[in-house]
Amino acid sequence: MKAIVCRTHGRPDVLRLEEIDKPIVSDDGLLVRVHASSINPVDFFPLSRVAYTARLLSGGLKPKPKVLGIDFAGTVESVGEGVTDFRPGDEVFGGANGAFAEYVSLPSKKGVVLKPANLTFEQAAAVPVAGVTALQALRDHGRVEKGQKVLINGASGGVGSFAVQIAKALGAEVTAVCSTRNVDTARSHGADRVIDYSREDFIRDDERYDLMIDIAGNRSWSECRRILNRNAIFVAAGASANTVWGGNRTLRHLIGIRLASIRGPQKLALFIAKLNKENMIALQELLQTGKIRPVIDRQYELNQVLDAFTYMGEGHAKGKIVITI
Repeated sequence: MKAIVCRTHGRPDVLRLEEIDKPIVSDDGLLVRVHASSINPVDFFPLSRVAYTARLLSGGLKPKPKVLGIDFAGTVESVGEGVTDFRPGDEVFGGANGAFAEYVSLPSKKGVVLKPANLTFEQAAAVPVAGVTALQALRDHGRVEKGQKVLINGASGGVGSFAVQIAKALGAEVTAVCSTRNVDTARSHGADRVIDYSREDFIRDDERYDLMIDIAGNRSWSECRRILNRNAIFVAAGASANTVWGGNRTLRHLIGIRLASIRGPQKLALFIAKLNKENMIALQELLQTGKIRPVIDRQYELNQVLDAFTYMGEGHAKGKIVITI
């Protein structure tokens, strides 16, 4: 099968479209024919020196090659002997390592569910990582309640566009911070108020918020805390391709926020999203009822992944970048 393989660290031009063996299906697993995937900031991590060194240490003198990609949507090709909840022909979506390929294999009890009939494969593939990150940021770590005032800094990207919609679905009053070209899109997602950061500094706003979801990661804790209510929660969620790729600046920013937030009544939450079946079912229900919808900026073929990574690395994507396979 064809797959995008990373064998060394560097810029996206080190990625190769290669012919590799089709994955093996375990007794409790599924083999899915992938029709579409999408890029997330975490997909840049295998290109980093840290990831390369880790593969080198675990694989001996020569690091093991890695098939990139997590999000997928496709058709079940075959199932293991112990699988009863899926059957060949089912249209599914979810997350598994190695999704930038013609086939992906994963346990049926992991993060995979039936694709909603009202979504195309491309739309479904845009959901898993970004959708789960937004859901957990708001529901699990932000503990958002109906009627609360929520600020979403970085509301136009993959995580941000889902965060606005999920916050509204959970009954919050949402203020979205984004660039000029994304103002109308943020409003179409249900944001009660949109702040164009090129014209207005949300840190100097007179409004106070119960919850801040920080995706952009471009303001200090001292700046953010002045717009938060006394018992507010600040959630650092998501990252740009450049911050995951480079790493150091983001790490210093998060450590600085953690240290600065130790004193004071406001709470800070840092987390890594868990892409499991429970969360996928929650997203499935929101998608089926039309409470959320994926936003796709651009689509690329599998042999155009280099162009897709380059575009995402520029940091101007509006919603998700989808790979058709």
